[in-house]
Amino acid sequence: MDGCRISLRAFKASDVDDLMIWAGDEEVTRNIRWKTCGSREEALAFIRDVCIPHPWRRSICLHDRSIGFVSVYPWSGDERCKADIGFAIATKHWGQGITTIALKIALSQVFKDFPDLLRLQAFADVHNKASQRVLEKAGFLREGVLRKYTYLKGNIKDLVVYSFLSTDQIPPDDP
Repeated sequence: MDGCRISLRAFKASDVDDLMIWAGDEEVTRNIRWKTCGSREEALAFIRDVCIPHPWRRSICLHDRSIGFVSVYPWSGDERCKADIGFAIATKHWGQGITTIALKIALSQVFKDFPDLLRLQAFADVHNKASQRVLEKAGFLREGVLRKYTYLKGNIKDLVVYSFLSTDQIPPDDP
């Protein structure tokens, strides 16, 4: 995948139709806390009320069209040295390396945007091997399995926890 066609940018209201494609897909939203968007109005309200004011949520864009997201959730106070990161992408773009490139772009920006940040952590469902592979290819270190760790969409889930530290190196893109 040509990385120069992939970018991260802030969400804008004009992303609504593109967002509906992927945020309206239950396969995409299955492993994230987002509710699947059921209407254009719901998607527009989500962009306006949640995405735009978020401290660090970026649209993954292909030729400036929104195809997914990367979000960083900074902790606060004495815990401001860490943040959680999450991501998702439209099913038609699965397996193409786009999400890995987007995460690497995010890593190159987020530690600059949050100077106190030392640790970025990600969680993946133990059964979501694709997300685990994306995290590993982006340079995250697998730390272990958190058993019965979270309640998501009616189910208790085991999660794999990954970390990327401010001192870690972003791996080069595959040739």
